Amino acid sequence: MNFSEIPNWKKIEIDLSRLASYPKPKPSLEQYPTPVDLAVKVLRVAYLNGDIYGRVVLDLGCGTGILSIGAALLGAYYVIGVDIDRSALETASMNAETLDVSDTIDWVQADVASLNLKCKCDTVVQNPPFGVQRRGADRIFLFKALKTGRVVYSMHKSGTDEFIKSYVEKCGGRIEAIYVAEIEIPYLFSFHRKPRHSVKINVYKVVARHG
Repeated sequence: MNFSEIPNWKKIEIDLSRLASYPKPKPSLEQYPTPVDLAVKVLRVAYLNGDIYGRVVLDLGCGTGILSIGAALLGAYYVIGVDIDRSALETASMNAETLDVSDTIDWVQADVASLNLKCKCDTVVQNPPFGVQRRGADRIFLFKALKTGRVVYSMHKSGTDEFIKSYVEKCGGRIEAIYVAEIEIPYLFSFHRKPRHSVKINVYKVVARHG
């Protein structure tokens, strides 16, 4: 795909909808699948801002790879998908093969808190844990993203707005834009009480200190 070409967003959405989800989601890791429509919206914003095509893209907490694979489909130069869960990465690798983007992506099994990449990345895209099961989990992801990437697109519950804004400033980042969205969480775990639960989120575009 050339940057001058307009991506076929409908085809990308259809392609991403073919991906396999978590075989056995773990509540402790808050493994909720990123909805296809939300993934496409975030990737579209990042692409139109010039932060995907030809860029080195890092996906923290990549899960089964929807954001990583979407970035590869949109012409990212190189993508790194990081997750602590081996079974999720195995599914992500299979998904990448399904859409023929394996050559563009490296999958790394690691705890985000201890991740130490040797290279700086142009763009970080992430749907981190909301910190419901592990308090502060979202903070770890945001900190690492700001230290590793030039531009960060990060999804967080809208109720944590004030914390996110203050924490980004504390880490030396600058919020450049906020995109309002909604995520549908399906019934996955025994503590869920509804077939589906809608959660309002904000997608933050953050420029890192070293950007």
